[in-house]
Amino acid sequence: MAEELFRHDATLTDCTATVVAVGPQGIVLDRTVFYPLGGGQAGDTGWLTLADGRDIAIADTRKEKDEVGVATGRICYLPAPEQPEQLSLLKQGDPLTARIDAPRRQRLMRFHTASHLLCHLVGKPVNGCSITPEHARIDFHMTEPLDKDELTAALAHLVRAALPVVVGSVTDAELDANPQLVKSMSVQPPRGSGTVRTIRIDGPDGAVIDLQPCGGTHVANTADIGRAVVTRIEKKSASSRRVVLGWAAGES
Repeated sequence: MAEELFRHDATLTDCTATVVAVGPQGIVLDRTVFYPLGGGQAGDTGWLTLADGRDIAIADTRKEKDEVGVATGRICYLPAPEQPEQLSLLKQGDPLTARIDAPRRQRLMRFHTASHLLCHLVGKPVNGCSITPEHARIDFHMTEPLDKDELTAALAHLVRAALPVVVGSVTDAELDANPQLVKSMSVQPPRGSGTVRTIRIDGPDGAVIDLQPCGGTHVANTADIGRAVVTRIEKKSASSRRVVLGWAAGES
C-alpha cells in the first residue's frame, strides 16, 4: 500500500516516488500526494515528471479494484485519455516526481471544509454528497424547508470566525460508543486499522461544533474557505433536501 502523504499534510503539492506497477487501471506508486476519488470528493489531477524531464498528465486518481470490484488498497493514476501511449514510458522501479494541480486541489479542500460547516448548520443526517472544484452538493435526510440566504449568511459567519480545522482520530471502540459521529447514512468509515481519521472544527468558544470521520483533504482554517455561497436548495424527495454550494461572483 502506498504511503498516503495527503492524509497527514494536505498542503503538500509534490513528492518523489517510485513506480510500483503499470497496468490497465493506471500507474501505481509507492507514495503519493494525490487524493483518490472517494467520500464524495473528486480525485486529484496533475503530472508525473520522469527523470528525463518529460511529464505525464494525470486526468484522475482512483482506488484500484480487483477482478470482482473490491478495492485492493492501492491508488492508481489515470493518464489523460489523449495520451495512452504515455504508459509505455514507465516501468517498475522508475523514479519520478508526482505533482498535483494545486489550485484545483485547493478549491476541493475549501468546498469540503464548507460542507462540514453545513453539516453543523443543518444538523441532519447526510444521504449523499459530491465535491468538485466548481461546486459541491450535500443531500440531507429531512423534511423541513431550508432557506438559501440564511444558510449562506450563517456559513459566511463561520468562515469569518477563522475557526481551526484539526485532523485527528478516534479508535474503533470510541466510534462504536459514539455512533452519532458518523453523519453519512450510506457510507461507513473504513475500519481495520484500529483507528479512524477524523476532522474536527472548534467554535469561537473552543467547543467542538463539528467532529466526524473523514478521509478527505481540508483547509487548516475556515477563513481559507473564502466566499462559498449556497446557490440553490432542491427538494429531491419527500425526505431529502439538496444544498448546492458554489463560488460567489469573482471568487475562484
